[in-house]
Amino acid sequence: MIPARMASTRLPRKALVLINDIPMIVHVMRRAIEAGLGRVVVATDHEDIAKAVQEHGGEAVMTGSHHESGSDRIWEAVELIDPQAKAKFIVNLQGDLPAIKGETIRASLEPLLDGPAEIATLCAEITDESERTDPNVVKLVGSPLQGRRMHALYFTRATAPFGDGPLYHHIGLYAYRRDALKKFVALSPSTLEMREKLEQLRAIEAGMRIDATIVDVVPIGVDTQNQLDQVRNAMKPDQ
Repeated sequence: MIPARMASTRLPRKALVLINDIPMIVHVMRRAIEAGLGRVVVATDHEDIAKAVQEHGGEAVMTGSHHESGSDRIWEAVELIDPQAKAKFIVNLQGDLPAIKGETIRASLEPLLDGPAEIATLCAEITDESERTDPNVVKLVGSPLQGRRMHALYFTRATAPFGDGPLYHHIGLYAYRRDALKKFVALSPSTLEMREKLEQLRAIEAGMRIDATIVDVVPIGVDTQNQLDQVRNAMKPDQ
């Protein structure tokens, strides 16, 4: 599921900005298809986004414009397109990650396939020193598990944990067991969620287990014109 809304203060009509003459939301949809995990659907509140997706052979479903989060939007869409509850897992892929690799999307589901987690996500070790103290870089604080896996204990904009050792950059892509997503969207915003402005803390405070796969690269998210320019440059066709 790819939630996409038209409202964006920092980059107007963000979902439809062109990269190589193709709307960004279509690039994200194609990356999701490349992941090969199952049905790919864009959940949107705007007919222009739905039209762009459909014109490029994709599937879109219209949702309400009142949703405060992508999680709420995709849950409405899941209930609309899968009323028989056939899907066991739902992956929530942000609509502003046009350069993400299919293998990275697949990695987000791994903790649900072979472990006890209710929600799964991604992280990458921070290698840029400036990111350690940047509040715009969300850090995952967790306990290492076997292999490239972490059990998430907390998420924060602060530099954490204290002391020597790696810090991990959280990547905001989530995979849910269906019942876990249903439970999550029914919860009220939590104290730490509102304080840190991080939705995933709602699940942590409710006692839900989140595990993360460690990947090598943080995909560029497009929130500003500068980030859009970076992505356009990185995704230029070979000359």
